[in-house]
Amino acid sequence: MAPSEPEMLAQVQAHLADAFARHPAFEARLHAYFADFWHSYRAVYPEATAPHVRALFELLIDALDARDPRLAALDQARAADPAWFQRPEMVGMMCYVDRFAGDLSGVRARIPYLQELGVTYLHLMPLLRSREGPNDGGYAVADYRRVDPRLGTMDDLRALAARLHDAGIHLVVDFVMNHTAREHAWAEAARAGDAVHQAFYFTFPDRRLPDAYERTLPEVFPDFAPGNFTFEPEIGRWVWTTFYPFQWDLNYTNPEVFAAMLSEMLFLANAGVDVLRLDAVPFLWKRMGTNSQNQPEAVDILAAYRALARMAVPGVLFKAEAIVAPDDVVRYLGVGGYEGKACDVAYHATLMNHLWHALASENTHLLRTTLRHLPAAPRETTWINYVRCHDDIGWGISDANAAAVGQDGRATRRFCADFYGGMN
Repeated sequence: MAPSEPEMLAQVQAHLADAFARHPAFEARLHAYFADFWHSYRAVYPEATAPHVRALFELLIDALDARDPRLAALDQARAADPAWFQRPEMVGMMCYVDRFAGDLSGVRARIPYLQELGVTYLHLMPLLRSREGPNDGGYAVADYRRVDPRLGTMDDLRALAARLHDAGIHLVVDFVMNHTAREHAWAEAARAGDAVHQAFYFTFPDRRLPDAYERTLPEVFPDFAPGNFTFEPEIGRWVWTTFYPFQWDLNYTNPEVFAAMLSEMLFLANAGVDVLRLDAVPFLWKRMGTNSQNQPEAVDILAAYRALARMAVPGVLFKAEAIVAPDDVVRYLGVGGYEGKACDVAYHATLMNHLWHALASENTHLLRTTLRHLPAAPRETTWINYVRCHDDIGWGISDANAAAVGQDGRATRRFCADFYGGMN
């Protein structure tokens, strides 16, 4: 039987007693956020043991011990001003490092230009080391602790983050949560037959379970990556690969995966990253008989991570990459008791899609009607209002919202696609 919240907190406090002298603020944060952590962590891992939990807090202490004093000062300032990221002067820009400036050193040299533009939030598109060959634009991460060598080194990233902070600019980096490249060290160990690392992923000895899941799973890229499972001859097993065959879905039912990804998250926070763009979060939890998207456990995973991050790196924001229906998107910002406990920001894809429709149709009726009925974001969070980004592969205008203004949803989406494709 899992210990109660007070019992687990007492065990953690006893285990970390020596660390409190080094990090007095940590003890207060532990008390402030432990209940949020334990509620969500236990919801996902009811059988997790006390050693599992203690190991998570050891990772937090290691991160605190390694944290640069300048970043710790930012943590304090932001914790004292929780609305720091909600102000209108937050102006964002996203770019590919190589297209914009060649490499990370080039981005550093262009900081005065970014200041001229008024940029205060810089999202650098995937820059961690990805697999060779096809890599989904860098989203097939082979190493969370190394930068793509074409762009520089981790020391270059740290230096850039420090200079950006001096200029009042916040650094955003993608943290690919749902999957790794099949060339990641964990997947390579799994392919070599290591049972511990095979349990980091969803692997199956035959097609019985994959076929059962497939009955209700959509295909993300049906034309060039059909199906959701890939056979790996080296191990004679089928691997869950939602997006591409070279991207192996992580198995978050395994508490060791939760801990391993927390370690990678804290490493990037200590490199100076201000905002972790959490990639593909709707896909984190799989459930037979569903589309395995937007499951309640996905929100609990994020909430557990968020509580832990607030204890160790409270100046770091979580941004949900959830390009899903409005009622689902807002769940990643926190509803139903999770307000202020999940992600801090999310893409306002609904506003973006409907703005483009209004421009094409020269009519704001659908836009105004949809926004009036949009679920409100919790007060502790905010939307990223944006023009367009690399992830916008659909029109996101629901049948219900179109019907509310007397339009057919499919025809409305087709109109937008044809208009911007030059067909009308």
